[in-house]
Amino acid sequence: MRRADRLFLIIHALRGRRTALPARSLAETLGVSLRTVYRDVADLQLSGVPIEGEAGVGYVLRKGSDIPPLMFTADELESLVVGTRFVRAFAGDRLAAGAQAALLKIEAVLPPELRERAARTRIYAPTWRDEQSNAFAALIDRLHAAIGDSRVLRLDYCDEGGESSKREIEPLCLAFWGGKWTLGAWCRLRADFRNFRPDRIGVLDETGEVFASVAGRDLDAYLQAVRGYGAGME
Repeated sequence: MRRADRLFLIIHALRGRRTALPARSLAETLGVSLRTVYRDVADLQLSGVPIEGEAGVGYVLRKGSDIPPLMFTADELESLVVGTRFVRAFAGDRLAAGAQAALLKIEAVLPPELRERAARTRIYAPTWRDEQSNAFAALIDRLHAAIGDSRVLRLDYCDEGGESSKREIEPLCLAFWGGKWTLGAWCRLRADFRNFRPDRIGVLDETGEVFASVAGRDLDAYLQAVRGYGAGME
């Protein structure tokens, strides 16, 4: 087991305990010697983790301590890095900036070996932005904000067959399908759930109306419809 993984598991084992956890129990769980446990706990204490106790007695986290969740396994960290790259490549600028800022905060307090592992990951999502892709990223940001604020939208929309129509929708969620986005919504024209392709939206306006969550046409109902028979694609 990697040392970084051991340190994570030690903190996880101590979190929320009311009684001291003997070093021997930690050693048996981790499959290491008592000496290794003593050394790891001492290093955690020196790094500022509020562990109290001593060899032969056991260890607890100081009462009232707030341990930020900044200890990750190598695989967990790599997943965060890859996820951030995909968000930067395919989401709006708002989400991309948020993901990148969060990752920088995490990396700032990681042990050197984990920072190096993050830098070595070979899964990429290149971000080649031109005027068109920048405009689409801005559209995703607008839709994301409208979903969060429950704002009714008015669309000039072109369906797959090339037919245009005007819609008023209650936007519920965005989904990314590995190449295309869809906007899940309640369509007032169809009086039913519909999936809209953002890249087929010609004009997007806000009506100024805020919609309320209503049973039967809210996000939960939409997800049930998708699982059951699928919301229609416009």
